[in-house]
Amino acid sequence: MHYEQLDVYKAAIQFLSLSAKIMESCKKGYSTLMDQFRRASYSIPLNIGEAAGKPSEQDRRRYFANARGSAMESNAILDVISVLGLYPNEKDIQSGKDLLNRTVGMLTKLCR
Repeated sequence: MHYEQLDVYKAAIQFLSLSAKIMESCKKGYSTLMDQFRRASYSIPLNIGEAAGKPSEQDRRRYFANARGSAMESNAILDVISVLGLYPNEKDIQSGKDLLNRTVGMLTKLCR
């Protein structure tokens, strides 16, 4: 599939891998937050893939916008995880935020 070659898709998959690592290692007792994080992080590459299959530019933009919103939500969740001290490795949190900032930038351009 051609969307697999897109830099934005590759960054989204890389973030998904990192988010899985973070979710697995977070302190227990926050299942609602982790479920929200799981859904938001899954949604980014899934919406990018779905956008690539849409025939109209308007439909593609809508799915790219959904992916962008999920990336922004994931970024906010990383802030919550950090503030609550749920994950010990701040370097991973920052790497996730960097990937998401890059992803949001690319998705913003694709939404235009």
